[in-house]
Amino acid sequence: MNQLLLPLLLLLVVAVPLIMGTRKQKKQQAAQKDLQEGLAPGDRVMTTSGLYGFVADASGDTTIDIEIAPGVITTWLRQAVREKVEPTVETEEDSVEETETDTVGGVASTSSEAPAQESISAEETEKSGAQVAPPLEHGKK
Repeated sequence: MNQLLLPLLLLLVVAVPLIMGTRKQKKQQAAQKDLQEGLAPGDRVMTTSGLYGFVADASGDTTIDIEIAPGVITTWLRQAVREKVEPTVETEEDSVEETETDTVGGVASTSSEAPAQESISAEETEKSGAQVAPPLEHGKK
């Protein structure tokens, strides 16, 4: 009996975590498959690379079209969709707080002030052919 106890105990210590880990992984895979099959146009999603967008077309079996900016639609593999993201809704309280924090000393300041840029004359632009683009506005503070 003593000789059988050690191998049985060793088997339990090794086998139980393996079985539990496999079950957890299968549940995660099933949840991811349900998410990818349940995507519909208009859903806001995040890809595995961190890109946010809205589903434009989900009719393909292996691909999905995501609108990442107004009028810019890209095609992705369905497996690249990581999760559905709930769109953020701004409430009245949020907009009131932003207005109060933007006012400094009685003078309202804008949060989207562009950093100072060097001015380039029209002659220099025509000669070099280069153009300076305005800074991007991300909408985040």
